[in-house]
Amino acid sequence: MIAEAAGSLDAAARTVRIRKGLDTPLAGRPQPVVADAADSPQVALLPSDFEGIKPRLLVSEGDRVKRGTVLFHHKKNHAFRFRAPAGGTVKEILLGERRAIQRLVIDVDEREPPEAFRRFQPEDVLRLTREEALQHLLDTGYFAFIRQRPFSRIADPQSNPKSIFVNGMATAPFQVDAAVAIAGHETAFQAGINVLARLTEGRVFVCLPPGAPSFLAGVRNANVYFFAGPHPSGNTSVHIHHVAPLRAQDVVWTIRAADVAQVGRLFLEGALPESRVIALGGPGVAESARRHYRVRPGASLGHLLRGRLADGELRVIDGDALAGAAVKPDSYLRFHTTSLTVLREGRERRLLGWMAAGSRLFSHSRAFVSTWLGRPGEWPLDTSQRGSRRAMVLTGLYDRYLPMDLRVDYVVRAALAHDTDEAVKLGILETDPEDFALCAFVCPSKMDLVGIIRNGLAEIEREGL
Repeated sequence: MIAEAAGSLDAAARTVRIRKGLDTPLAGRPQPVVADAADSPQVALLPSDFEGIKPRLLVSEGDRVKRGTVLFHHKKNHAFRFRAPAGGTVKEILLGERRAIQRLVIDVDEREPPEAFRRFQPEDVLRLTREEALQHLLDTGYFAFIRQRPFSRIADPQSNPKSIFVNGMATAPFQVDAAVAIAGHETAFQAGINVLARLTEGRVFVCLPPGAPSFLAGVRNANVYFFAGPHPSGNTSVHIHHVAPLRAQDVVWTIRAADVAQVGRLFLEGALPESRVIALGGPGVAESARRHYRVRPGASLGHLLRGRLADGELRVIDGDALAGAAVKPDSYLRFHTTSLTVLREGRERRLLGWMAAGSRLFSHSRAFVSTWLGRPGEWPLDTSQRGSRRAMVLTGLYDRYLPMDLRVDYVVRAALAHDTDEAVKLGILETDPEDFALCAFVCPSKMDLVGIIRNGLAEIEREGL
């Protein structure tokens, strides 16, 4: 039964109402419209995007490739292949330490035809066996869109998930809006759901915000749930916890709704999709450029961001501002990228800043006078933490921001102490590092809770359950 303090489930409407959490009032929200970005002259594929994959290179610099040509495969499973996001000439294969492949860069040639795969009608997908659907995803590399809980790694194709969760929500700032990204590809989204239905003997759950358009809410061959409330109501861990909680030895697969549409396009079109939609937002983006963009997978970030950023020192984040990772502006879109957030670097030093009234500083804890003045609207927050790290004090503060039945303070302490048995007992396997990003945002101790949980999960995975 779901605790009233965390949320409640209306069985008739299949609506989960979340009360804990916080919607971060960050300025720079991308508009729900899609613009075509100028085609990038180069694309890249980064093997580091695929955790646990050991790549064996199959091309050399100077080789001609098509969109869909195999660039490398997994050494331990040759059926798991990774293909070129665009056709052209392999310009660069960058190697790092011990000759590990860092990236493969392709000079795009529009005239190069794509690699052809088998095409399906939407209803034909439901007649596929699990092995046939799985093999097609592995062969095209699109199986990498599916992640597995616990540990949130690329799913193990040999495992049998008890259910598959599709996340169609965007409560963190600023994730791609699934309704915007999928618009125009409604049939492909349904086809993608049909594919997922063939991969599990359990159920496929689609989690959406209230008011989602009918092509999402009315999807067939899946159970639809709506989650209302502040962030992190859009996190997959919250969805699993309230709809079908993980039990010992359970395996659950997860995927984002925008990626489901990409999978559907692959099956319907018989080729790797030549574009995808990403969101670009944040205070560091010029106001006129804050929107969704249709881009090539693996496109050059420098090409995409040119002329769209504000002046000053900026930080580009792959993902949302709370749980994303900083990337270099001259790098490339990663395989899983669906949003980019740009913040100003907060390097300004304030004299006795901890004593300031803070009329222009955001605070959810009512530490600054701005909260008492009731200043509404959005805030142009930057990268500053407003203070240095301090001792961790057990206050129960974090529990107000994570609507799951676990004690965040004790989970974090167990991870810090490398007490993996205790961390497992406390429920760490139900979580993902992103679930603690909001707790880190409000943390008075300025602790890297996301990194602590990530390291804790990695240690448990190494030791084995």
